[in-house]
Amino acid sequence: MSKSTAKTKTGWVQLMRPYFEDMKHTMYLWRRNKLAIVGTIIIGAFLFIAIFAPLLTPYQPDVQNLSNKLLPPSSEHPFGTDQFGRDILCRILYGSRIAIQIVLIVTVISSLIGISVGVTAGYFGGIVDEILMRITDMFLAFPRLVLAMAFAAMLGPNLANMIIAISLVNWTPYARISRAEALRVKGQPYIESIRSMGASNFRIMFSHVLPMTISPVLVQLTLRMGTIIITAAGLGFLGLGAQPPSPEWGVMVSDGRSYLIDQWWVSTFPGLAIAIVVLGFNLLGDGIRDMMDPRLRR
Repeated sequence: MSKSTAKTKTGWVQLMRPYFEDMKHTMYLWRRNKLAIVGTIIIGAFLFIAIFAPLLTPYQPDVQNLSNKLLPPSSEHPFGTDQFGRDILCRILYGSRIAIQIVLIVTVISSLIGISVGVTAGYFGGIVDEILMRITDMFLAFPRLVLAMAFAAMLGPNLANMIIAISLVNWTPYARISRAEALRVKGQPYIESIRSMGASNFRIMFSHVLPMTISPVLVQLTLRMGTIIITAAGLGFLGLGAQPPSPEWGVMVSDGRSYLIDQWWVSTFPGLAIAIVVLGFNLLGDGIRDMMDPRLRR
């Protein structure tokens, strides 16, 4: 190895060392937070199930077998069967795919809307800030589930429209957080220096203001994922989301409400799946919030 190559390699190592140290400290904080570890394990299992659902069960989620309807939990059907003889465990496993699809799409759409609104309002201020924040307040004036129900009913009951409806009511927290960060950052001296050098507003917003909003929004995104699943399940339960025979968890809970006394397993196991995944997202979100706390990163 030549001296120039060795020098370049050493310089690269020196440049990346702060990032490696920060990553090492983040892993240390994660290991200290037992609840964050539990949340990570739950969400890891959730993602594993969603990816490999076809390999984890010999049944198909929509195949009916009326001779096996409403069977209690057994070795052949660990979670029992529903009123159409479909294996409930199989439907829960496949339902995880729908749940992760809803979470990812809603998170992307709502975060893009919220960050765009918040950064624009905070950076420009004045009348732009007033208009955008009053629109945000209008959305915040209604309970999110009620507003999502209204949008879903207006658009029509199906999975795609449910995702749009949840996205339209889920962006407001990200707008508030992004606006607060934009207000803080735009007054910094280095922003004034960049502006005096001729940088456009778009470049300042995209290159300097937007990156500062990522960290707090990321924490809020993780905490909101559990709420997204609950909202989707609520809309599905009311018939305003995914439609039968879709193995969406809210639809499954709704299917079993007529059999809740004698065939409790039809609704109970999908409800437990919702509760466990929401708990996992909440624990993981709390852990990420603690790890990003500046007081703990010193």
